[in-house]
Amino acid sequence: MQLQDILYSQGFGTRRVCAGLIQQGWVEVREALQDDFHPQTDATAEVAEQGAVLKVQGVEWPYHAKAYVMLHKPAGTECSQKPSTYPSIYTLLPAPLRQRPSKSAVIGVQAVGRLDQDTTGLLLLSDDGQFIHKMSSPKKHVPKVYEVSTKHPVDAGQIQRLLEGVVLDDDPKPVRAAACVQTGDAALSLTLTEGKYHQVKRMLAAVGNRVEGLHRSRIGELVLPNDLAPGQWRWLGAEDLALLK
Repeated sequence: MQLQDILYSQGFGTRRVCAGLIQQGWVEVREALQDDFHPQTDATAEVAEQGAVLKVQGVEWPYHAKAYVMLHKPAGTECSQKPSTYPSIYTLLPAPLRQRPSKSAVIGVQAVGRLDQDTTGLLLLSDDGQFIHKMSSPKKHVPKVYEVSTKHPVDAGQIQRLLEGVVLDDDPKPVRAAACVQTGDAALSLTLTEGKYHQVKRMLAAVGNRVEGLHRSRIGELVLPNDLAPGQWRWLGAEDLALLK
């Protein structure tokens, strides 16, 4: 693939912008099995993209045909491109992830589902539409684990009702927790396999309690790493993606 096309596919701007970056000497390339980066000034140079690592204006960027990343969502952020009150989670990502093209349009990565503005924890983002659909579709029953702090002490009756199912005001069909374990006097770990609007908060309200803090710790078998601080992101590797299956 031509180098300018590789940069374009990774979200570094239009093909003209990418060609300009290369011609001005701002791009170096390390192809697979190479030890060092090599400067490139020919925008049409052919480069084997698989396994290649770009260095654009001094910043290393591994080539990814599709972007799969995790973000530790901090509190006080919205999962929207056009937030209404709080900053968007997309401002926490580097520009190339926000500018990745799809079918000749700038789409960027999209959040796989949403977390409320005050909810923290594991959030996946991708530019792979099939992946987003598979991970967010209620028919796929992908388990998501939430650590919940409650206003009032949790009792066995509340846990039993969450497991048996509670009726929310917009759906006569009971919504059940796939698992529910008390982790403290006013804390529990709740596993859901579908995602309705404010679901955890509404389920706790339905059993006579109230959510004071909410954190998503796991999706599938993928656990939010302890060393990924709020606001930080990282690429998902092959082992991470396998855990989501």
